[in-house]
Amino acid sequence: MKTPRKTSKKMFWTGKIISILLVLFLLMDAIMKIIRATPAVEGTVALGYPESTVVPMGIILLICTVLYIVPRTSVLGAIVLTGYLGGATATHFRVEEPVYFSVAFGILVWLGVYLCDHRLRTLIPLRKKETVENGNSTS
Repeated sequence: MKTPRKTSKKMFWTGKIISILLVLFLLMDAIMKIIRATPAVEGTVALGYPESTVVPMGIILLICTVLYIVPRTSVLGAIVLTGYLGGATATHFRVEEPVYFSVAFGILVWLGVYLCDHRLRTLIPLRKKETVENGNSTS
């Protein structure tokens, strides 16, 4: 198996910018839940959750986001954020609301890590079509 080259600066910074924007939003959401900001409480209750769950959800999101921020635990952070966002997706399906936002965030979580970490690209390679000598292509 061919090992991907080190991450190019362009790829690295694209991944970092995606991750930074994502983290800023997730931290804002977590903090709003922890301080029980009115929009966070009203939104959570509107989705069918008791008001008492707002702070624990915020703490869980904060922990997941911190794991994602730390380079050493970013893949673990991506895994737990995927679980958190999967719950958000299921909630939106349940109340018959669009799921695009939580699904897009889940994809961006992994895209940010994937672009920054060549080791992850080794584990999850996206392959280009390879051309064989007789003109046929294989995947």
